[in-house]
Amino acid sequence: MRIVIAGAGNVGTHLAKLLSGENQDIILLDESEEKLNSMDSSFDLLTIQESPVSLKGLREAGAGNADLFVAVTPDESRNLISCQLAHFLGAKKTVARIDNYEYLFPKNKEYFQSIGVDSLIYPEMLAAKEIVDGMKLSWIRQWWEFAGGALVMMGIKLRDNAEILNRPLYELGSELPYHIVAILREGETIIPSGSDTMHAGDLVYFMTMKKHIPHIRKIAGKEELPDVRDVIIMGGSRIAVRASMLMPDYMNLKIIESDMARCNRLTEVVDDKVMIINGDGRDPSLLISEGISHTEAFVALSDNSETNILACLAAKRFGVTKTIAEVENIDYINMAEKLDIGTVINKKKIAASHIYQMMLDADVTNVKCLTFANADVAEFNVKEGARITKYPVKDISMPRGVTIGGLIRDREAILVTGNTQIKAGDHVVVFCLEGMIKSIEKYFN
Repeated sequence: MRIVIAGAGNVGTHLAKLLSGENQDIILLDESEEKLNSMDSSFDLLTIQESPVSLKGLREAGAGNADLFVAVTPDESRNLISCQLAHFLGAKKTVARIDNYEYLFPKNKEYFQSIGVDSLIYPEMLAAKEIVDGMKLSWIRQWWEFAGGALVMMGIKLRDNAEILNRPLYELGSELPYHIVAILREGETIIPSGSDTMHAGDLVYFMTMKKHIPHIRKIAGKEELPDVRDVIIMGGSRIAVRASMLMPDYMNLKIIESDMARCNRLTEVVDDKVMIINGDGRDPSLLISEGISHTEAFVALSDNSETNILACLAAKRFGVTKTIAEVENIDYINMAEKLDIGTVINKKKIAASHIYQMMLDADVTNVKCLTFANADVAEFNVKEGARITKYPVKDISMPRGVTIGGLIRDREAILVTGNTQIKAGDHVVVFCLEGMIKSIEKYFN
């Protein structure tokens, strides 16, 4: 598969690195020699220093023969033009990163397809959705829904009071209302077997149905934690604006922004019930005056990863239950986990997950990169005659580092065991170590 990525910024380089280990023909196109030179030579890809809106550059990159053309420069207009030109040259599918939420409205989809832009991606909106989903349950680190919410996945940090510590999984029982699909321990990702145990400090990923969430809250020792009602966001970014629009009505929101001009702009674009405060969100006296001591969630969305991490640490010292930091420097993500700051949002990983889904041969409706863990989650639609339908799960011989969390059949969620027989038409949620999705999609075709 030939994939051309226009833009060697944060999203483009992360996506290129993600795809380069999968025997794909990857070409990274950018005008900046400095950005292209920053790519480690160990990555299997070709870099071309040309403008993404130059027909000459696009031809040199082979955009006309591309199975997937992705434009992710910081400039929305250049991305749209680049996709149009790539489509004109013969690219089979094009994806553009955008900044204008209106473009995502369903009524506009046909127009963009008519001009050669097949898909649009707005990383800030995707990040905002993850933030709001994460705040709905104050005691989880990550939350994802599959098949419209029939199945849910929760990442939960276990403490000493959890009921399920230090016992092999097989001792917990065979008819559990959940499936433990991954464990992150001291930087190592474990796809567990029945003999594995959970320890205090582990970040554990559960697959379950919504009706069983109270049970998981109990066994994880999280019943005493309050639900989120009052929220402070530090930084009036586009993510903050989108998060304010997605936030449920029962939550009260304050946005602290140090730039007065941006504060004035925020008052024009957010709901009247959102309080806009001009000040430094790191200032303890300001936080105290704004009621940080009775705030359940603090979200740090400044342009600086270190600032966001430190601000969340400060909020935790004030007793805030739920802290969320935007950390765009991927090298800092493991540090953030070791510091126990809470949930981490990374636009690069979120955007790359959505684009990665488009290059899979199998029918995949959802792909997620676990922010902390070195693992991916994919929702496969099982085709007629697929290998996965031939035998019960225990006899399929899936690769090591892969587990099936659950499936949806006729709108009913089912937790998968070794005796489960998967059928054509099932929606199956698979967890695997990072980079393995391409190697397992053959089971579902």
